[in-house]
Amino acid sequence: MALKLNLHTQPDVPLEADCISPDKMQSLSKHEIEQLIIFHGNRQVPLKDFFECSGEFDGEINIDGDLSRIKHIGAAMSFGKITISGSVGIHTGAAMTGGEIIVEGDASDWLGPEMYGGKITVKGNAGHMVGSGYRGSTIGMQGGEIIVHGNVKNETGHVMRRGLIVVGGNSGDFTGVNMVAGTIIVLGEMGIRTGAGMKRGSIVCQTKSELLPTFTHSCDYQPLFLQHYFKYLKSIGLAINDSLFNGSFERWCGDSVELNRGEILLYAGK
Repeated sequence: MALKLNLHTQPDVPLEADCISPDKMQSLSKHEIEQLIIFHGNRQVPLKDFFECSGEFDGEINIDGDLSRIKHIGAAMSFGKITISGSVGIHTGAAMTGGEIIVEGDASDWLGPEMYGGKITVKGNAGHMVGSGYRGSTIGMQGGEIIVHGNVKNETGHVMRRGLIVVGGNSGDFTGVNMVAGTIIVLGEMGIRTGAGMKRGSIVCQTKSELLPTFTHSCDYQPLFLQHYFKYLKSIGLAINDSLFNGSFERWCGDSVELNRGEILLYAGK
């Protein structure tokens, strides 16, 4: 039986609840879980002040309610599964190394920042800085997967080094800014300044985009490795146009103000 948490009281200010994690709740009784400390503003309060707890922890946590004002859920988790029935607040899955987080609604800013492994799936939209590094950091996402079925905002994949980010809808400005390596796939449209300052890595988009003048057109070709990505994404429920499997992509190299070893692949049609 999975552990079930139900938000019974909306906080006046955002809650910091990094204790909602399989790593923090394993081996604890229901009473001990209810007494875990969360931060409500500058006050420390027990989890039970805001969440009703039922069931037993077996590696899986199911959370009901609008969690858009709850921060740090699943932070640094290394195993298990968290399923959130509604929306969720900032820093969800921060620095996680394993396990899985599923958000049935929307996610706020800083989804999966500096994560090392595991998987985050958002069925709705996400905010700014998906899979990015924190301000001043040169290391962003270093592994794992982030799958957003809807749209995302600015600076997705900022300074990311490894891993996969997939956006089923549109992405905002500065997608892949300063990225060192890794893969970002956008199935909708991208905003301006895509790949600014990128050193390596791949950004893939199925629509044409206006790129910075520091990117140079290399060739048009059919990248076979993308067929494996598209097959996987179709299997997990994203809408993949069949023409993408055998279509050509424009390959643009950049950013020439950096190492010039990154690539942006734009769908060119059959």
